[in-house]
Amino acid sequence: MAEPRTPRLDTPRSTRRRLVRRPSYNSDTFGVFAEQFARFMGTATFLIYMTGFVLLWVGWNALAPEDSQWDAYPFIFLTLMLSLQASYAAPLILLAQNRQETRDKVIAEQDRQANARAHADMEFLAREVASLRMAVGEVTTRDFLRSELRALLADLDERGQDAPPEASREGKQSHPTAASGPDTPAT
Repeated sequence: MAEPRTPRLDTPRSTRRRLVRRPSYNSDTFGVFAEQFARFMGTATFLIYMTGFVLLWVGWNALAPEDSQWDAYPFIFLTLMLSLQASYAAPLILLAQNRQETRDKVIAEQDRQANARAHADMEFLAREVASLRMAVGEVTTRDFLRSELRALLADLDERGQDAPPEASREGKQSHPTAASGPDTPAT
């Protein structure tokens, strides 16, 4: 609530004085009430209660003795009450719809911001995956290494089969480590 202003000497007084203070209310509390009221009016319970009320009203005023009827056949008082209820319900429903629209706008803006962050994250991850693919393209893979080793092994097998058996024995004996076997101590 705003504090009352202190009168200043350099400003003229207001020519209009209020005899009755304006009522103050919390708009949020009133809005919550409007939402609850609108939510209740949209339920089957309200429709059943309202139908029961109208049927009871019409039934009593149509079937009761004339001295105990309070609203005769055209049911003018019932029409007045229903119009009054509708005249209060319509602005409350509109207020509830406005509050819901404001909430929807806030949620839509939050969703838009979350989508923008997710899009930026996806772009970053796509760039990272692309750079990793480029880096992995330059790295030797296990399958490539196996195929190269198999090719080298096949080449060695071919050379071993093409060489004469004596030359391969001489090559083993002329090699210094080939002379040292399990019986010979290592130096």
